Amino acid sequence: MSASAFSLETSAPDTLAVTGALSFTTAAAVLEATTAELTRGGQTTLDLAGVTHADSAGLACLLAVLASARSQGRTLTVSNVPAGLHALAQVSGVDQLV
Repeated sequence: MSASAFSLETSAPDTLAVTGALSFTTAAAVLEATTAELTRGGQTTLDLAGVTHADSAGLACLLAVLASARSQGRTLTVSNVPAGLHALAQVSGVDQLV
């Protein structure tokens, strides 16, 4: 998988897993695909265990996915946030959201 690749899969009941890069090069595609998948499915957890790289665009994407779910009246839990992404969220003051 290249640094600009990602994939989504329903890894467990009610869970959507993101694998690969969550970065500037993938953020728009990840946002579109994840939002579409969450709209179709009944997932309540977004699993980031497979994320290999994340940057500020990836964090913005994650926040947009959470906002989209909230606007639909859904609660979405994020699990297995990579340490680097969590640190970026802390520095940005949004760690309580992820």
